[in-house]
Amino acid sequence: MPSTNSNELLIVTGMSGAGRSTVGNALEDLGWYVVDNLPPQMLGPIAELFNGETTSLPRLAVVIDVRGGDLFSDLRMHLDSLKAREISSRVLFLDASDQSLVRRFEQVRRPHPLQADGTLLDGISTERARLTGLREHADVVIDTSDLNIHQLSNRISEHFALESSAKLQVTLMSFGFKYGIPTDADLVADVRFLPNPFWIEDLRPYSGLDQPVADYVLTQNGAADFLTNYRSALEPVLSGYQRENKRYATIAVGCTGGKHRSVAMAIALAKLLDRTDINVTVRHRDLGKE
Repeated sequence: MPSTNSNELLIVTGMSGAGRSTVGNALEDLGWYVVDNLPPQMLGPIAELFNGETTSLPRLAVVIDVRGGDLFSDLRMHLDSLKAREISSRVLFLDASDQSLVRRFEQVRRPHPLQADGTLLDGISTERARLTGLREHADVVIDTSDLNIHQLSNRISEHFALESSAKLQVTLMSFGFKYGIPTDADLVADVRFLPNPFWIEDLRPYSGLDQPVADYVLTQNGAADFLTNYRSALEPVLSGYQRENKRYATIAVGCTGGKHRSVAMAIALAKLLDRTDINVTVRHRDLGKE
């Protein structure tokens, strides 16, 4: 049975260079007490202290990464130990593409902590292989490849602000398949079955945010049926997430370029999913790209 303690323990981890420092600062701004570079072996003792009835730290975030030793084996073991002792905890995993990580390390002119005598990509590859299992078991995964520090801080605020923490947080993300499927998506919907407004000269300059494009997309044969049926299919999934204490879900809606169909359909789906026990946020990943 899960702990009934109202305290929150968040473990922040992920790829080196993916934004852990930015996330730590953002959490502090939201009122979290943040401990950086905690050795995995200290997770149990600090969790016990934090979980006490008289603790003055209602929300504690600990940043654990490869600087703490064998992250994959040790951290997974200590997380399992927390569950066995009924200490409620969640894991936030920060990821980014290899290209983005290389660029960031080159900008700060620092080696990767696992690089040794190899290249930056060698260090990144070693770390990614070591963290694969941990990423798969994370409660929240955020891909920071296309996020600046301000956008990442906003994402953290959306996920971890106190007033919204009790609700299921659903992000509807429009995207373009030609730019790749979002790596942090829990579910992916393909709306390329609808006619593309790009091929209509009067609509091409606009996006799914504009009413003429939205009207065109939403009145196409199959659009209304898809939205209704997909909402029905999502109901048991979202209810299951709530039962399993999964508080965050990203639903990606894709078309070819992420400008017309996916934008309009993501907005329409968000309206259908909005209810008192769910917070719905709409993001347009590829809007504005060429």
